Amino acid sequence: MLLDRIIDALAGHGLIARGGFHPGPEDGVPGDPGTLILVGNAGPAMWEAFTADRAAYADRPNPLDAWVSDKLSPVAAAAGAKPLFPFGGPPHLPFQRWAQKAEPVYPSPLRVLIHPEFGLWHAYRGALAFAEALDLPPRDGRPSPCETCADKPCLSACPVGAFDGDVYGVPACVGHIWTPAGADCMEQGCRARRACPVGPGYVYVPDQAGFHMRAFTAAQGGAAAG
Repeated sequence: MLLDRIIDALAGHGLIARGGFHPGPEDGVPGDPGTLILVGNAGPAMWEAFTADRAAYADRPNPLDAWVSDKLSPVAAAAGAKPLFPFGGPPHLPFQRWAQKAEPVYPSPLRVLIHPEFGLWHAYRGALAFAEALDLPPRDGRPSPCETCADKPCLSACPVGAFDGDVYGVPACVGHIWTPAGADCMEQGCRARRACPVGPGYVYVPDQAGFHMRAFTAAQGGAAAG
């Protein structure tokens, strides 16, 4: 089946199919396709594949985005789909909204999407848009793990109190992680994210977490990611 071939092709790059849906005009998918399949990663598998090629992308402004485009575009072409990406804007495509239609991800107290299995250790890297309406498996209906998390340790783990469940204090966060006191967050990843008890088997390795933290701070005006 086509979906099985896509899954196999993505696996070679540490990427996974993250569910799909049949979009309507209200979903804002370019070209009004019949089917949209999201592609992303969970845990360190994609990072391991990217690391093997990383030297070849060292001079690119956004090395991981360039690598994803180079790997996903041939998969899309072989499947007869158009690749779409969350980068390259503005305007930016509404991947977070699409994700919530495609699989069981929900807004967490940290204002990022949480998955019942992957926890907070996942991301969306692209999508495959098909002109036709493909047969898709039923959407996974698992509820948000945050609904049964009474303690919500994510909200008390940040050393500068950047999260209150409603607002993310970006200036406080960025101001902290660029100081010696913030080295743990910069090198190991956000403490609040690491405090979440969901998906411990998918936690990013330090090099991966540090890469994303540097990319985040670069977007806020700090030094560029390597």
